[in-house]
Amino acid sequence: MSEHNTCGLLVRQIHNALEKRVNNQMKAKGLTLSQMTALIELQHAPAKKLTFKELEKCLSLAQSTTAGLISRLELKKLVAVSGDRDDKRIKYVEITALGEQFCDLAKQEMEQTEKLLVENLSAAEQECLLSLLKEVNRSAAKL
Repeated sequence: MSEHNTCGLLVRQIHNALEKRVNNQMKAKGLTLSQMTALIELQHAPAKKLTFKELEKCLSLAQSTTAGLISRLELKKLVAVSGDRDDKRIKYVEITALGEQFCDLAKQEMEQTEKLLVENLSAAEQECLLSLLKEVNRSAAKL
């Protein structure tokens, strides 16, 4: 494999292209890919609610980055923040009805982008690619 075609570089280039497209599509709605990813995680969470720490782990972000992300989403009324009754150190973030509306729109945009990404692959190739990416992701989690 040449140094210009390493797996890591190709994955990064694909990520950058996807992020640029989604960010451009979401710009009109005032959202970024990171914000949408957070909303999607919350929408799929039990009770549509996670602790700051759980969301931080899901997004693989630093605590300060996650706090800033949540703060910007809260200003847009897309999430609500609350404290734990028993342990004041624990904070929860919950998706609002407006957040769910934005999330549904964004999912459609992201699905369309993914279709474009794999449109030149057969169904079998798409399944194989997904399987291989899952395996690489499992290996990356161990790094």
